[in-house]
Amino acid sequence: MSQSSLLLVVAVALIDAEGRVLLQRRPPGKAMAGLWEFPGGKVEPGETPEAALVRELEEELGIATHTSCLAPATFASEGLDGRHLLLLLYVCRKWQGIPEAREATALKWVRPVEMYGLDMPPADLPLIGLLEALL
Repeated sequence: MSQSSLLLVVAVALIDAEGRVLLQRRPPGKAMAGLWEFPGGKVEPGETPEAALVRELEEELGIATHTSCLAPATFASEGLDGRHLLLLLYVCRKWQGIPEAREATALKWVRPVEMYGLDMPPADLPLIGLLEALL
């Protein structure tokens, strides 16, 4: 598999004081529109996964965090449109600001067990069990 066919994506499970996780709804016009997902995005060339996640959280949610607040949790590996998606999931419990839906159509705080009832991208589904065990 060539490097160009590998899509490296980072995502975060933001966890509030009540043990709920923030999900966002994908906007119309994007692949998998309307599905609920963990906030995050693509890692740009020359970027570390943690730096990409700090940038994405600022862009998508208007919140600030530090790479030291991101704990690697698990990953998902999945074929996607002729490419291969490698999704790195981090857990974050410390950030500044109140998350707002800047690109997503909605935000929702949910317990991991509630995620099973939501329409989520295929790569996100295997991550739910780990979050359930963690929280």
